[in-house]
Amino acid sequence: MKQYLLAGAIGALSGVVVATQFAGPLVAQESGKNSSIYEQLDLFGNVFERVRADYVEQVDDKKLIEAAINGMLTSLDPHSSFLSAKDYEDMQTQTRGSFGGLGIEVGQEDGLVKVISPIDDTPAAEAGVKPGDFITHVNGESLMGLSLDEAVEKMRGPVGSEIKITILREGEKEPFDLTIVRDTIKLTVVKTRVEGHAVVLRVSTFNDETYSTLKSEMEKAIKDAGGIDKVTGFVLDLRNNPGGLLNQAIEVSDAFLDRGEIVSTRGRKPEESERWNAAAGDLAQGRPMVVLINGGSASASEIVTGALQDHRRAIVVGTKSFGKGSVQTVMPVTADSAIRLTTARYYTPSGRSIQAMGINPDIIVEQPAARPTDEEENKPRSDSRFLSSEADLRGALNNDAISDEEKRQIEEEAKQVEATAKLREEDYQLAYAVDILKGLAAVEYRSAEAKEPAQAATEGEGSGAADGGAQN
Repeated sequence: MKQYLLAGAIGALSGVVVATQFAGPLVAQESGKNSSIYEQLDLFGNVFERVRADYVEQVDDKKLIEAAINGMLTSLDPHSSFLSAKDYEDMQTQTRGSFGGLGIEVGQEDGLVKVISPIDDTPAAEAGVKPGDFITHVNGESLMGLSLDEAVEKMRGPVGSEIKITILREGEKEPFDLTIVRDTIKLTVVKTRVEGHAVVLRVSTFNDETYSTLKSEMEKAIKDAGGIDKVTGFVLDLRNNPGGLLNQAIEVSDAFLDRGEIVSTRGRKPEESERWNAAAGDLAQGRPMVVLINGGSASASEIVTGALQDHRRAIVVGTKSFGKGSVQTVMPVTADSAIRLTTARYYTPSGRSIQAMGINPDIIVEQPAARPTDEEENKPRSDSRFLSSEADLRGALNNDAISDEEKRQIEEEAKQVEATAKLREEDYQLAYAVDILKGLAAVEYRSAEAKEPAQAATEGEGSGAADGGAQN
């Protein structure tokens, strides 16, 4: 039966029994283990029959068994679970990029539903849900004591219907309610924009379409920027990206690396370990890169960040990532149901596991809290111009030393600086990333200028020596 891979590819290995002179004791020991297992299965069967016969209300046998299986899996770790027919179908739909709901990726911590990240341009994001928020109630009903799947089911509903969730947020004195209207969530996996001469690549998730969309959107953005020679660098924005498919994380990492390891996974057995390496070719053509991350960057987005950081391919900016360093394999167990099982841990190229640790950025940049604006306070009280520079002085000399083209270029550069300054109010972390690329481009330009005279002098010395030799 084919496995549907959610976050990794773990092959099924057949076991081999080797007969030795110790076969007798080993068989006896294994027989003892099996006997104990059968006793426990008998215990389960007895409890199951007792519940069927004596529970105060008649129970659904299928639901009871599924709940028992789910209890077994969820006792392992927060990411292992049973996927009923409906859950399995929902998961497959989500990896294809369109589904109904609020638009949040959630996990469970200490029995509470915790937001890993809101998805871009969804009802949850627009309502102000943030990574790290705890959802305590849905429509006034507590979620305490429910499994994660049960809690998620409470949040589902028809598109267009209204839901009230209660949020517990660090830094807030008390819980507060948010009212959200459910909608069809259509994932825009990659969005691009040009800020100054920097190309910003916003990747919101890793599904079947991520790499192919990234490649095509990059080509368009580079063209819009005036060609690769005009691009100072690329910002890969992975903030609030909850992850997704492992193979897509590998392809996106490979898109910016020419060589070397991308990621490795290590399972329970040494022979189950796997390693992926980059192939030649860099979509960014060696231009500088900045990766933006925050507490909502998890799983596949951490794989990409770790690979680019370890290879010194990108400067990582933002705040510490979520810290999900495990791989889940979705294994069908019937025609319409499956289990999601943690089968391995993944490691960055330098051999570090970020499980429960997260990735620390090279430069920590917090996103300032949004400040309430007062239009009346910010509005100028007079439209009159006041002296602010030499050019404002009456009768000031004109600058005839520069051409109209040079003046136009200076004014254009000034506009770009002003645009970045304005961007700080909208997105401080992104503005910081753009400024880093601008600084790297300036250093590279000046280094190239400094080398040119030296090269010319070297060439002159070489030709002079050759002429001298001929004269002698």
